[in-house]
Amino acid sequence: MSLPSQYRVWLAKRPLVIGMLHLPALPGSPRYAGDLKALVESVLADARTLQAGGIEFAMLENFGDSPFFPGALPASTIAHMTAVAQQVRDQTGLSLGINALRNDGCSALSIAHAVGAEFIRVNVLCGARVTDQGIIQGMAHDLLRLRRALDADHIAILADVDVKHSAPLGVRPIEDEVHDLVERGGADAVIVSGSATGQPVDRDHLHRVRSAAGTAPVLIGSGATAGNVAELLQTASGVIVGTSLKRGGRVEEPIELHRVQELMSRIRDK
Repeated sequence: MSLPSQYRVWLAKRPLVIGMLHLPALPGSPRYAGDLKALVESVLADARTLQAGGIEFAMLENFGDSPFFPGALPASTIAHMTAVAQQVRDQTGLSLGINALRNDGCSALSIAHAVGAEFIRVNVLCGARVTDQGIIQGMAHDLLRLRRALDADHIAILADVDVKHSAPLGVRPIEDEVHDLVERGGADAVIVSGSATGQPVDRDHLHRVRSAAGTAPVLIGSGATAGNVAELLQTASGVIVGTSLKRGGRVEEPIELHRVQELMSRIRDK
């Protein structure tokens, strides 16, 4: 698949480093802390730390909203994600992506289109997976039609294969899964992750995905650290990194500048 020129340059960037902006629980979620202003400031602080450490791209997701909806998100969640995303866009120079957990790619695309974001992440673009939200089914058919209707082909779709926190309904070679994502599902890049948030990828798995993806970029979706990033980037085109940048390596803690700087230093020196 030929990449639209609007994002061919950044998606082809080697290596591509995307820092995670994990939203605390939003209003309406079971764990919402009740202070929306503090929530926004915490996300903006993380965004500024990523930028100060040399990371140019960020992915905003509603990580704190568990238990996640298996399908469409409520209007209140979409509205608050849009508002925070706009703040990040207005107050930093970061290029932005959106992930609407667990699998609301159409809302992610709509938010991205509204705020001028460059990409989205979709956990189950094709096929079906068994998750803690139940069975989640692919939604490429709806997402690609919405992207065309919005004239939003400039917004890239980064799609997981064998996504973390899930299991397959049936056994298929990973190569077939990757081929379907790229050739039939319209994925612009393929994401490989470990079994759970922060867990490392299986190296054999990574190599098989890279071999099957053809010209599509392959990104690491979990487990990237300053210690292993140079090795991972010998195979992958880039990394999406979050947990290892946080204080104490804990996903709910703030991003620390020295961790971002160390990661970027290891990438520059590779």
